[in-house]
Amino acid sequence: MIVEQLNLVDFRNYAAADVALAPGPNVFVGRNGQGKTNLAEAIGYFATLGSHRVSTDAPMVRDGSEAAIVRARLAHGERSVLLEVQINRQGSNKARVNGAAVKPNELPRYAQVVLFAPEDLQIVRGDPSSRRRFADQLLVQRSPRLAGVLADYDRVLKQRNALLKSARSRGVRGEGLATLDVWDEKLVTLGTEVIEARVALGVELSGPLATAYSSIAGADHQPQIEWALSVAGADPEDDGGLSTVDAAPGRTAELFRNALADKRASELDRGVTLVGPHRDDLLLRVRGLPVKGYASHGESWSVALALRLASAELLRAESQLGDPVLILDDVFAELDADRRTRLAALAGAYEQVVVTAAVEEDVPTALRARVVRVHAGQIADAHHD
Repeated sequence: MIVEQLNLVDFRNYAAADVALAPGPNVFVGRNGQGKTNLAEAIGYFATLGSHRVSTDAPMVRDGSEAAIVRARLAHGERSVLLEVQINRQGSNKARVNGAAVKPNELPRYAQVVLFAPEDLQIVRGDPSSRRRFADQLLVQRSPRLAGVLADYDRVLKQRNALLKSARSRGVRGEGLATLDVWDEKLVTLGTEVIEARVALGVELSGPLATAYSSIAGADHQPQIEWALSVAGADPEDDGGLSTVDAAPGRTAELFRNALADKRASELDRGVTLVGPHRDDLLLRVRGLPVKGYASHGESWSVALALRLASAELLRAESQLGDPVLILDDVFAELDADRRTRLAALAGAYEQVVVTAAVEEDVPTALRARVVRVHAGQIADAHHD
C-alpha cells in the first residue's frame, strides 16, 4: 500500500496542506514543533482511528476550528482509493470512502500503517495499559470487527463498575445482586473473545519478534512475549505480574467465571472489577529477564522497535493491500549508529516508508532519496538526492 497524496485542513498547526508522497522512503525534515510529526500522525489516524501522541481527538483540531479534515489517496497495486475523515472537536467523527459516507471504523480496512515513535518506549517501560493498547491496536488492524468487541467490553465494564460502586455505598450483598450476574455473563462473553484474540496474537508475534530483535540489536537475546492473565490468577495491575499463568484454550470463559466468583467479595469492598482483560499484561523478556526494570536503554529500544517491525511483518504476510506503510517518527536521533544502519536496511524493504527527523543527517543515506522540508505548518518542495 502506498499513500500517494495527503491533504489536511485545520489539522494541528496546518490551516491547509497538500503533500505528494512517493513509493519508497519519504523524509520530512523540520525543527521540533514545525509540524512534521503531525503529517505522520494524520497518516496513522486512518489505520488506528487514534493518535500515537494523545488519547483524545480534540488536540488534533486546529485552535479556533471545530473540525479537522484529513484526506489520503491510497494506491493498492493498480487500484486507488480516496479516504476522508472529519475529526470533530465535539460529537462523532465522519468518514468517506471514494466520496461515499461510511462509519469511521470502516477506514482501517483500507489503510494499514505501522508507526514507530519515541513514545513507543512506553510499551516496554510503561504500565500495563501501554502494552494492552499496543496489542489491541494491532488486533483491530488485523481484524477491524474487534474494535466493536473492545468498545462493548469497555461499556459493560463501566456499567458493572458503576453497579459495584452503588452496591458498596448501599451495603448490598448476596441476593440483592441479581443484576450483577447479568453483567457478569456479558463481561465473560466479550472478555473471553478479547483474551483469546490477544493470547493468539502473542503466539503469532513471538517468531517475527525474535527475528526483528536480532536484526536490530545484532545479537540474539532470546526475546519472549507472553500474557499474564488476571482470570488465571496473575494480577499485573497489583503485583507487577511477573508470574504468567496460561489459560488453556477453550477454558477461558470457565476460568473467567470462576475468577469473578472468587473475587466478588473483594470487588464489592473496592467497588471495581478485579479480573478481566482490562487487568492483563503483556510480559516481555530478554535474556530471560523482564525488559521492564532489567533491560538496558539500547535493549529497550530494540524490543520496542522489534514489536513494531514484527507487527508490520504480520500485517504484510496476510494483507490483500500489500505492505503496510512504515512510519518512523523522530526515531533515528534516539538510536546509535549501528542500530540506525540496521533499521534503515530493514525499513528499505517496505513499499513505502515515511521518516520524520529534526536533523537530516540523523537519517541514514539509504533512506534519503526524497526529502521534504517542513516549517511552521508549511511544506516546502521536495528535493531528490
